Amino acid sequence: MSLPDLNLLVALNVLLEEGSVAAAARRMHLSAPAMSRTLGRIREAVGDPIMVRAGRNLVPTPRALELQEQVRQLVEQATRLFHSGEHFDLAGLERCFTLRANNVLVGDMAARLLQELGREAPRCTLRFVPEVEHDDAALRRNRIDLFIGALPGLEPEAKTQRLFATRFVGLARRDHPLFDGEITPERFAAYPQVSVSRRGRARGPIDEELEKLGLQRDVRLLTPSFHGTIFCLLESDLLLPIPEHALWRLERLGLGLRQFAIPLALKPFEVIQAWHPRFDNDVAHRWLRRTVAQVCLDLCASSAPLV
Repeated sequence: MSLPDLNLLVALNVLLEEGSVAAAARRMHLSAPAMSRTLGRIREAVGDPIMVRAGRNLVPTPRALELQEQVRQLVEQATRLFHSGEHFDLAGLERCFTLRANNVLVGDMAARLLQELGREAPRCTLRFVPEVEHDDAALRRNRIDLFIGALPGLEPEAKTQRLFATRFVGLARRDHPLFDGEITPERFAAYPQVSVSRRGRARGPIDEELEKLGLQRDVRLLTPSFHGTIFCLLESDLLLPIPEHALWRLERLGLGLRQFAIPLALKPFEVIQAWHPRFDNDVAHRWLRRTVAQVCLDLCASSAPLV
């Protein structure tokens, strides 16, 4: 009896996770036509359409939904089987690691991680995906290998590791009038400010601390991203509260910006990495976690304030 092409299981798992031929093709490093042909072979093997058109999108059939968990478990078992040894050929490993991280973390972290991959796992790739506004159980559903960021509402079974602690500091153009005198809560609140929030929120811990002093800041701009907002400071009096670790390499851009301590009793917060327990004993995943932790340690040790 001829054996089925077990690569189709991997492709089917990715298709069901992504819900898109184009997205599955990118993840598997295939062209869209090649992925479409693979879907055709899956349909023939399973005897079901698997994914059907619904407007401009594809949706899984009831048979596909019935198979999804079983297929996921089979792929995970096969992955564990081939990566179960403590000693394996990291240099020959072909794997795409998917990480979810705030864009503040991606810049220097991605560059450092790529350096380590180039040295130790040159055939592996990194795929960063953005944070989402809702809890989509991405770790549990195997959509991502690792979450990196401030502690969110993670699945209860998720494993976590502290990477570093950070705090909010202020950022403004170097010749901002704020720097003409002592930076007090009153003077800090007097200038227009930016609020960065993926959910479009204008209030946060800073506003709570100001209220305790009978003060209120003037939020003029709300944006979803720190990086694009930085350029708004160059020709305005805007102040940008920003996590200090976002400034790890900002000085290299030579933008003429200056960091300052926010004169409020703001609590520091921790940045963690989180993963699903299924990867606890996965040798490649453990290497990834160790590498992420070391990269963060090195970045924290080499960081310097913008003065």
